[in-house]
Amino acid sequence: MTHDARRRLTSRIFVGLSAASVLVALVPLALVLSYVVQQGIGALDWSFFTQMPKPVGETGGGMANAIVGTLILIGLAALIAVPIGVASGIHLAEFADTPLATAARFAADVLNGVPSIVVGIFAYGLVVLPFRRFSALAGGAALGVMMIPLVTRTTEELLKMVPQGYRDGALALGATRTRALATVVLPAVLPGVMTGILVAVARIAGETAPLLFTSFGNRFWSTNLTRPIGSLTVQIYTYAISPYDDWRRQAWAGALVLVALVVSLSLISRAVLRRLERMHRP
Repeated sequence: MTHDARRRLTSRIFVGLSAASVLVALVPLALVLSYVVQQGIGALDWSFFTQMPKPVGETGGGMANAIVGTLILIGLAALIAVPIGVASGIHLAEFADTPLATAARFAADVLNGVPSIVVGIFAYGLVVLPFRRFSALAGGAALGVMMIPLVTRTTEELLKMVPQGYRDGALALGATRTRALATVVLPAVLPGVMTGILVAVARIAGETAPLLFTSFGNRFWSTNLTRPIGSLTVQIYTYAISPYDDWRRQAWAGALVLVALVVSLSLISRAVLRRLERMHRP
């Protein structure tokens, strides 16, 4: 066998192994998605999205309160995490060698690996105990803490990829460093930052443990930010461990809605990325 033939054979073997690895990684995802769809699709109807939970022992009802509560909690988390995360990422990228940046980068990496239940206990001690009540604000704060390191590190890594010539060109034209950052550097990475934010939102959308210690859950309609509020994850957990068949059926429907929400956010992030890339393409 010639040297060229051996190279082609080796290339084909490694391409085949890579393709097989992708298939192996996709099989568990496909199995989970298919099982959730199979179990939850039968319980999904219009009333699931528009009606409140029924009292114990009555069949039917829905999770309208939990769906709205989940959206409120995600919105609160984004309001807290996005400004802090983007600003922190800018500082880490622009002042990378300072002691503060080094400490902040280490803290973000550690916080990104902290179990979600620990974040929930932290938020419980910081927000719930002083006010002696569970609340939507406490839940949003817990989820926001989990989002911050993801947004921070994404913003930092994207800003590092911007060529130094962009900054030098803006400074050569008389722009200050802040103006160059706001008008040249940040717009160049905006698609990636938006995608990172949506990925972080998808990451926190399925969290249960932090909400058990903060927003707690509420079977009634409530949009009061200073009171306990319903959420899909907590309600799914409550229904799944119950002895009632109808509740367990609705738990599967809620799981399907939650999976659909995460998949939708992933698809939206890709669509936003492609559109913003076309807008910034010369």
